Amino acid sequence: VQLQASGGGLVQPGSSLTLSCTASGGDFTFTDYSMGWFRQVPGKERELVADISWSGGIANYADSVKGRFTISRDNTKNIAWLQMNSLKPEDTAIYYCAGSLSDGRRWESWGKGTQVTVSS
Repeated sequence: VQLQASGGGLVQPGSSLTLSCTASGGDFTFTDYSMGWFRQVPGKERELVADISWSGGIANYADSVKGRFTISRDNTKNIAWLQMNSLKPEDTAIYYCAGSLSDGRRWESWGKGTQVTVSS
């Protein structure tokens, strides 16, 4: 499966932004995958921001984004989103979407990142 993340940009603190992750490929089933959003700042480890089960019924969030970010998916369109509200400068990072065939124990598929910059 190929994953393509999009939707990043430069926004002011307090703003909202929605990232999209579109899955494609010749032979895959989107519902086989849990989906996750990670972010990375230069010099720091990649951080799992949020993940969602194959059905969309279970979502988990890093403490730093709980109550502000929402992960969702549409299995009919092979797409996952990360809705980000009340953005803070510390949310600035490259955001990556990833897919897991093992309920998040290992992330086998990765998209290229999209830059999110929160600055006044």
